[in-house]
Amino acid sequence: MSIPGAVTSGLYAAVLFARGRSDGLRYVEADMAGAARSFWAMAICLPAIVCLRLMTWVQYGLPPSAGHAIGLDIMGYVVGWLAFALLSFRLAPLFGCGPRWPRFIAAWNWCNVIENLLPVVGGIPGLLGVPPIVDEAAQIVAIGWALWIEWFATKQALGTGGLVAVSLVVLDQLIGLLLAGLNVTLLQ
Repeated sequence: MSIPGAVTSGLYAAVLFARGRSDGLRYVEADMAGAARSFWAMAICLPAIVCLRLMTWVQYGLPPSAGHAIGLDIMGYVVGWLAFALLSFRLAPLFGCGPRWPRFIAAWNWCNVIENLLPVVGGIPGLLGVPPIVDEAAQIVAIGWALWIEWFATKQALGTGGLVAVSLVVLDQLIGLLLAGLNVTLLQ
């Protein structure tokens, strides 16, 4: 499959997963070549990562070392993405789903496009000056939906129970929190 075809199919699968439709799995490539192509999602998500940082600066002001901060964000983004892929590759056989890992990581990669857009959308009300309760509710809904999409796609792609899917979602979030904490430390 070509890169444009893989991107189109992968994004369509992610939209179906976001709507709670397990038939999104039909549009996710199940082999290692498809898993490799799905890492194009990293490039597609990068603008959302930069946008989130810019939205934070609009609300709270520009830090003294803005270039350093955005550089650390992007490095943390890449390291976190690849760390999760590597760790999940190592954990999949322990969960009894090693052969399904290529399809899982492809689904996970494509779903990340939507999962990274949701906090941007959830942050817009705050930029528009709505009351804090509305802003916070929008952010909670966006983050909750993103976590649910990751859990749902993981469960579908690995064909496992909810506990394995929860374990992988928690692992992904822990990696992100660890790297975010490291970034804060490095900026001080």
